[in-house]
Amino acid sequence: MKSNIVGYENRKITTPRVLTINGGSSSIKFSLFETGNSLHGIMEGVVERIGLPDAIFRMKGLNRTDSFSRKITAPNHTVAVEILMDWIEENIGGEGLAAVGHRVVHGGPKYSEPKLIDREMIEELRQLKPFDPEHLPEEIQLTEAFHRRFHDLPQVACFDTAFHHDLPQVARLLPIPRRYEAQGVRRYGFHGLSYAFLMGELARLAGAEAAQGRVILAHLGNGASLAAVRDGKPVDTSMSFTPTAGVPMSTRSGDMDPGLLWYLARTENMSAKKFNEMVNFESGLLGVSETSSDMQDLLAKEADDIRAAEAIAMFCYQTKKWIGAFSAALGGLDTLVFSGGIGENAYPVRTRICDGLGFLGIEIDEKRNAGNENIISKAGGRVTVRVIRTDEELMIARTVCKVLSLC
Repeated sequence: MKSNIVGYENRKITTPRVLTINGGSSSIKFSLFETGNSLHGIMEGVVERIGLPDAIFRMKGLNRTDSFSRKITAPNHTVAVEILMDWIEENIGGEGLAAVGHRVVHGGPKYSEPKLIDREMIEELRQLKPFDPEHLPEEIQLTEAFHRRFHDLPQVACFDTAFHHDLPQVARLLPIPRRYEAQGVRRYGFHGLSYAFLMGELARLAGAEAAQGRVILAHLGNGASLAAVRDGKPVDTSMSFTPTAGVPMSTRSGDMDPGLLWYLARTENMSAKKFNEMVNFESGLLGVSETSSDMQDLLAKEADDIRAAEAIAMFCYQTKKWIGAFSAALGGLDTLVFSGGIGENAYPVRTRICDGLGFLGIEIDEKRNAGNENIISKAGGRVTVRVIRTDEELMIARTVCKVLSLC
């Protein structure tokens, strides 16, 4: 595979290293992996609070001397990525990298597989900006910045929508006039890199038969979604045309009555732009609690703050509903997997989500659950409930290695 932006076939690197980039609206997460007989991470870090006065560059290495946290001035992603690339040149060197893998949130109707980035893809991603104005502009900017600094370094786009690309038509079709389907308006689903990793881990931990069964994956973090998988293939997912849909999240509303836009336009003269800002950055746990978007903060406050308690109850109730709906879509349930920052760490949330789901065969062992064990369901139960730590960065690195035949 060749690219008219990057040419990797002539690069001579003794121990190839892969850099993964996960660009968000106000942060750039990155990890460095060494290849060989197997991939292993050697560094990870983040440039966070981009656009704010107190931006921070954090790095965590294998040794304490490799780790640091420093304040930086990063008014935008362009400046932030320059700081990151300066650090790369000073500490790794351009020739120390074999490739860069980028998490690209939206692949639109075309991209169902990871691809080497070239000029044609960049132009097509520009056309997709209306699909994802919160992420794609910055993601394009990051790939172009790396190309300017490291011209011959191959870059691979790993699409977060790819896992869900072949959803059944009944799941991906939106109930609006069909002419919009021709424009690419459909259910796409997100968190695909996480879901692909979790399915691989499920097969590794429980065997191929479990991974081919009826599985619900619950990626619960700042962004939260669920996916239904049967015979190893996605059947449905809670996020839709955008990541705003589905369960309530830290600051996103999740599903809601679309008529609310018209109501607020009439009563508050709210614009479509302001409505979009509200449902993406002012809603969910933050909107209902009025104090915090962080689940741990809310759990600490719920005994004394009814708003915090109601935000948590809403999150657990809506997640429970999706598990019930997806169990119906799958014709039953064999495995439920919790992942993401909330799913992996907040055992009271797992308890409340699963409470009352005994009719599906879900029975939680509270001792295992409180201990964040790998399996938190009761022995002999009909449904195995697991906690699996997701690793999108490792999934990106594996994908890059596969595309470029590095390992």
